[in-house]
Amino acid sequence: MNYAETDEQQMIRELVRDFAETVLAPSAEHRDANQIPPIEEWQQFLEYGLQGVTIPEQYGGSPVDDISESIIVEELSRVDPSFGVMFCVHVGLCAKTIALHGNEEQKAKYLPRLAAGEVGAYSLSEAGAGTDAAAMICKAKLSEDGKHFLLNGEKMWVTNGVQAEIIVLFAKDVDHPDYGVKKHGGTTAFIVESSFEGFSVGKKEDKLGIRSSDTCTLILNNCKVPVENVIKGVGNGFPIAMNALDNSRIGIAAQALGIAQGAYESALNYSHEREAFGKPIAHHQMIMAYLADMATRIQAARQLVYRASWAKQEHYENDGPRHTQEASMAKLYAGDTAMWVSERAIQVLGGYGYTKEFPVERFFRDAKITQIYEGTQEVQRIVISRSLK
Repeated sequence: MNYAETDEQQMIRELVRDFAETVLAPSAEHRDANQIPPIEEWQQFLEYGLQGVTIPEQYGGSPVDDISESIIVEELSRVDPSFGVMFCVHVGLCAKTIALHGNEEQKAKYLPRLAAGEVGAYSLSEAGAGTDAAAMICKAKLSEDGKHFLLNGEKMWVTNGVQAEIIVLFAKDVDHPDYGVKKHGGTTAFIVESSFEGFSVGKKEDKLGIRSSDTCTLILNNCKVPVENVIKGVGNGFPIAMNALDNSRIGIAAQALGIAQGAYESALNYSHEREAFGKPIAHHQMIMAYLADMATRIQAARQLVYRASWAKQEHYENDGPRHTQEASMAKLYAGDTAMWVSERAIQVLGGYGYTKEFPVERFFRDAKITQIYEGTQEVQRIVISRSLK
């Protein structure tokens, strides 16, 4: 694998960095403090044409390689991790899932809308079915006329749930022969539109971090979903969900990498400006050690993220092996790195690091979720250990 950035990847990095620093940075602190979703910023982002990077050209997309996709998430999250995860869910969990598993009619109907900027979301978790996704109890039952599925239940922790117009959502078909018998029995993937009858948005979570990213409960009360919106057939949803997690864990790893990079740069810049005992603190041995360790861990995390991105592309384009291990390793290490680096960044800034005058306290709060969602760090270790030979 060649680790040197291509000209196209470098151009994408510069383009996204320009957007992040000119559009996201001025409003990031205000949106975080007031839990305001980046609606206006998303509209400006559409002008860059990157919302369709996982969508084939024939459906209006502008596809890029998988390392470039991670670079986009990294650069967005370097300034605003909330926007980074919004993008990640839209292009990865929603658009890519439909592009990979949807039939021709589904792709023709929904991918152009996602490529045009309608926000996408993904809904797997429930109150008692987060890490244990197979324990979901949200039910789907075929209507009497056979034209719709009626979905009932509540889905939780839905990123983009308030804004999303198109949601890939999982429920269990109670008429499936394996429902209630097999662990994954009847698990089915649906494409749900927020305009469907019986669909509503419930509680919006008040979170520690990524507060500008909306996370909410979705309420399904006899939600009418056309039978043609079932992805890959009734009862075939669980492998789709697990495949999506393989992909999205790389996105979260890239988000964590961006958080670590942003926190490190804040600490590095501050250390050259702040003087103590007659010289910049960057020249004091302990601070030098902190910065060296931060830079080294970030570089190690970056290699794991890009390696996983490359493995994902090899899997889909060249029928390579599944990238489950690489994705979990990247997510595990990058998530821990984001938490470690942002904590050290606060220490470098001292008292200022504990205030909202500098962004490191926000990076610290944002970093924690990268150790939790898309499978906790404990789950990643289980996944990795099972893949060892």
